[in-house]
Amino acid sequence: MTDDDIRSATLGSDGRIALVTGASGALGAAAARVLDRRGYQLALHYTTGVDRARKVAAELSRPSIVVQADVADWDATRDMVGRVRTELGSISVLVNAGAIRRDGFMATQSIDDWTQIIAVNLIGTFHTSRAALPDMMRARWGRIINVVSPAGLIGSPGQTAYSAAKAGVLGMTRSLALECGRFEVTVNALSPGLMCTALTEDVPAKVRTALMARTAFGRMGTPGEVARGIELLLDADYMTGQVLSIDGGMSIS
Repeated sequence: MTDDDIRSATLGSDGRIALVTGASGALGAAAARVLDRRGYQLALHYTTGVDRARKVAAELSRPSIVVQADVADWDATRDMVGRVRTELGSISVLVNAGAIRRDGFMATQSIDDWTQIIAVNLIGTFHTSRAALPDMMRARWGRIINVVSPAGLIGSPGQTAYSAAKAGVLGMTRSLALECGRFEVTVNALSPGLMCTALTEDVPAKVRTALMARTAFGRMGTPGEVARGIELLLDADYMTGQVLSIDGGMSIS
């Protein structure tokens, strides 16, 4: 495939193709809706929530595809991106919104849980970025948006694995941004605070109340409020390697 072919594929029928990982989750779904409104054709990734991903696809105004992969597995991720390229075209926007969270104190947490959190949240973000990035670089335009967490910026007891993974994604975001700038590809992080999603359903009420008290608004955010930050990151041609925190002020309290 020539550079002109890749650029043409990236433009697609409506101009742009986006892959959202974790699109079966609340934030991934909200991100997909934002991108749909902006004229993108969507590839909606899920790991196990196929029905939820299909429901999101049914809500979009443009034809989309639903794709499955364990992003911790390189071969599966590469094949997924290959399918998106074949069915829609080259990916110009990647939103890494897929994540898992299994809290526990390091002294007692299982080795399998700890390493799986790293594998999905950190290595999975590497896999998807690595698979999608070459087309963006050849097309001389692209956006990678990595969803992180205040846990990657500040200490969080019981979340050593999750904090390590998200801090790792932040470091990767900054370094990758420096690698990609000359290709007009930006790499930024979006950091939501406490939201009402499946990832926070098991947070004890007492902890949830304490976390809300650390925000300027005294409440949880919504996936829709956080996903609006994606529009800024799409349009900001000269912003890269940054963390956009939409967390109600949690990270500064």
